[in-house]
Amino acid sequence: MRVGFIGAGRMGRPMVARLVEAGHDVRVVGRTDEQRRSLELVGARPVSDAAQAGARADVVLVCVFTDDQVRQVCLDGPLLATMPPGSTLAVHTTASPSTIEAIAARAGDVGVVDAPVSGGPHDIAAGRLTLFVGGTDEAVARVRPVLGCYGDPVLHVGPLGAGQKVKLVNNALFAGHIGLLAESIRLGERLGVPESTLLNALPHGSATSRVLDIVAAGGSIAAFVEVAGEFVGKDVAVARGVAAELGSDLGALDEVIGRVGPLASNTGRV
Repeated sequence: MRVGFIGAGRMGRPMVARLVEAGHDVRVVGRTDEQRRSLELVGARPVSDAAQAGARADVVLVCVFTDDQVRQVCLDGPLLATMPPGSTLAVHTTASPSTIEAIAARAGDVGVVDAPVSGGPHDIAAGRLTLFVGGTDEAVARVRPVLGCYGDPVLHVGPLGAGQKVKLVNNALFAGHIGLLAESIRLGERLGVPESTLLNALPHGSATSRVLDIVAAGGSIAAFVEVAGEFVGKDVAVARGVAAELGSDLGALDEVIGRVGPLASNTGRV
């Protein structure tokens, strides 16, 4: 397939590499000379802007960082107008469901799916990234051969916007687990048990979880937050904003998330 790609950063670049390895013709936006050289090394075709990535593409993938950036690329720029009728746009960024709805309303004959991801660059390289996909059966079927280059499982979770909703619940719960772990570490320290001892022991007990395994591999809560706090925090901000639109909040999840300062203070637009 002819694939356009926007957002070849920490997550996007390994996706591009997997797409090229699978034989797709990938045109990817490269903002700097260094980035363009790096993309050429994996066999992609660097282009200067989103319009060039979208022109003549069968599928365009958007993997920028924030909801605001999704809106800038898909609503404020010429991308949708340059995509051929019958092509499909897939948004990997964790964004507000209302943003996805606005894109679909503007898309005309271009199909739209939301496909936020769970995992990291190592999961992409191994082809085992989890994707929560929302959209019509037809649109999801069109993009599945592309998403399957780096995604397994590729979970079709419902209509357009459902992928974002599942991802927001996933990340709110993930952040809540971090908050619970942080409180548990504080309890252990009050009992005279060092964090390092707890992180070595607890993964072998009934309290184990994916969050505990990830934090234990990094050595401490602080080390995890330093690496991933910005990513988790901006998604929590989106979840809070969506809950506020519904006249609610994250309830008990918000309380435990608040135990991890960098996640609690992160803000973002919805």
